[in-house]
Amino acid sequence: MDRSGDPAALADLIGHQLTGQSGGLYRRLADAIGALIGSAELPVGARLPAERPLAEALAISRSTVVAAYDELRARGLVESRRGSGTTVAPAASKGRSRADKRMPAGYGESLFHRIAHGPSEVIAMTYAVDPGIPELAAEVEDLARTELPLLLQGVGYHPRGLEVLRERIAEHFAESGLPTSPDEIVVTSGAHQAIALVTQMYLRTGAAVVIEQPSWPGCFDLFGAAGGRVVGVPLDDAGVRPDLLAAAFREHQPAMLFVMPTFHNPTGRLMSAARRRQVAELAAKHGVVVVEDNAYSAWDPAGPDVPAPLAAYAPKDAEVLTIGSVSKAVWGGLRIGWIRAPRPLAERLARHKALADLGSPVIEQALTARLLPRLAELTASRATMATARKQLMSQLLTKRLPEWQWEEPVGGSALWIRLPDTDARIFAQVALRHGVEVVAGRAMDPTGEHDDHLRVPFSYSAEVMSEAVDRLASAWRELRRHGPADVVPEIV
Repeated sequence: MDRSGDPAALADLIGHQLTGQSGGLYRRLADAIGALIGSAELPVGARLPAERPLAEALAISRSTVVAAYDELRARGLVESRRGSGTTVAPAASKGRSRADKRMPAGYGESLFHRIAHGPSEVIAMTYAVDPGIPELAAEVEDLARTELPLLLQGVGYHPRGLEVLRERIAEHFAESGLPTSPDEIVVTSGAHQAIALVTQMYLRTGAAVVIEQPSWPGCFDLFGAAGGRVVGVPLDDAGVRPDLLAAAFREHQPAMLFVMPTFHNPTGRLMSAARRRQVAELAAKHGVVVVEDNAYSAWDPAGPDVPAPLAAYAPKDAEVLTIGSVSKAVWGGLRIGWIRAPRPLAERLARHKALADLGSPVIEQALTARLLPRLAELTASRATMATARKQLMSQLLTKRLPEWQWEEPVGGSALWIRLPDTDARIFAQVALRHGVEVVAGRAMDPTGEHDDHLRVPFSYSAEVMSEAVDRLASAWRELRRHGPADVVPEIV
């Protein structure tokens, strides 16, 4: 994936490496670009962005980029010709192994970077996760004593999932208003794998997939890797707009519709029951498979009631697949999710699951089966904590950053904030150098309609949120008053 044509995309890849204190900023920039040169992102012959656009994308001075390019030329990594700009030099490929294939970064790069690279002095507000519930340790100990000996007698491969877990998941769906049989359940390694399996089953090169606009960054990469074309449909207060959805179905004849009706990521909106019925009926009319991701389950106890899954409102001939997991209610490290689908589709999904990994870890499945009957209780407990943190984050932002605007979400774990007259990607670069990492709206909407938005999670302690907002306020003050700067504030 050649990043040379998009300064902002290149800035996303290298911005993480400009936060250190060793060496000058221009040298850190040269090192960051040099690390990419010769890879899939900057192959030999690729043209680097002009100095000024890259400086604007990184929110630094043009002189810093000029000095970094001079350094790269001195190292023999790039070359410049009048009229051709700066390109990666052929000599840059020397010493690189052909077997060293880099995974091209995508829209989820800013979201997943900190997961891959681990903790640092930077406050990473790129994903919203809670610690595991306190009861988890005791459940693991009791499981080891009472159930593990019996589990060890089996082969350990269950592509569909442990029968007891599928039974509990089916009961959970029934309690939420969607009658379900265990034969309609396939257990996965988290909701992420569930989406990946469905994508593998339905998408072919060139096929369209309709999504909400904005949406979760990871879906762009998953659908794109399968060769799919993403078509966005805007939201209103009740969910994805049915008039624009119908138009997208007619024009693009998509293979799949992917929606997050229960606390949409990143807006936190809740699709109404009436809208769920409209969406299901539209999809059935046009022969479009619906995939609903309900992994975000934390709601405001004082907010509206959560409707049944979208599948409960679908006509009998509709194909609706419902995804869920325990990651948000229990622990992100408990990688157990599931897909509910009509039996013939569940059988096909189980075959894809068997090819992927022969089945999710058995001990984690048994642990999840113990917790499923309490999932509503655990989710409600998480929701109470999330509401308190949301209120605190709103208070902090209102006090320190009164220009920022957002709608109060009824669920989820983040605020979807609009920055007045500001490209959020540029602000994210300044914020990173002030010690806080955030995801700009472009990662959640490649069309550019939400370039002025920022996703700010509130799943942190009061101390961390207070410090993060202080750093965000400092970054905002620098950008608004002084513009790009070469001075990198000390991260403490």
